[in-house]
Amino acid sequence: MIKINDEIPKFEILTDTGDFKISNYKGKKIVVFFFPRADTSGCTAESIAFTNLQHEFDKLDCIVIGISKDNQKKQGKFREKYNLTCELGADFENDVCEQFGVWVEKSMYGKKYMGIQRSTFLSNEQGIITNIWEKVKVPGHAEEVLETVKNLNN
Repeated sequence: MIKINDEIPKFEILTDTGDFKISNYKGKKIVVFFFPRADTSGCTAESIAFTNLQHEFDKLDCIVIGISKDNQKKQGKFREKYNLTCELGADFENDVCEQFGVWVEKSMYGKKYMGIQRSTFLSNEQGIITNIWEKVKVPGHAEEVLETVKNLNN
C-alpha cells in the first residue's frame, strides 16, 4: 500500500464522463476514495457524503474522485440514480486499485475473495500523499477528509 510522503501514482482511468488523468491536476489537492461496489448501501452513503460536500472541496481547489472495479456504464447509472457530482473512476480494466494497494484478499463467512478495501488518500498540491484512511467507516468520513483538506491550507 502507498504510504504517507509517497508520490501519488500517475494513473489514468476511464470515468463515466470520459478520461481522468492525474497529470491534468498538477497544483491541486486530490482526494481519491476507493469503494467496493457502486450502488451498494455503504458505497452509496459515502459517495453521497462526498457529493454533499463537493462545493466545499471545490472552494479548496481539491479534486475528488471515487474509484471501484465497476465499469463506466455502472458508474454512470450510479451517478444518475443519486445525482452524484464527484468523478467516478471505472477500474474494471486497469490496475489503479493495485497501484494504491487497496485490492486485497477479504473473507466473508469463511470464503476468501479479492476485493477493494474501502480507503481514502489525500495528496497535496505537489502530488505527495499527506493522509491515508484505511478500512474506512462511512459515517462522518467525508466530513473528516474535508476538515483535513482545510488544515492543509493552514
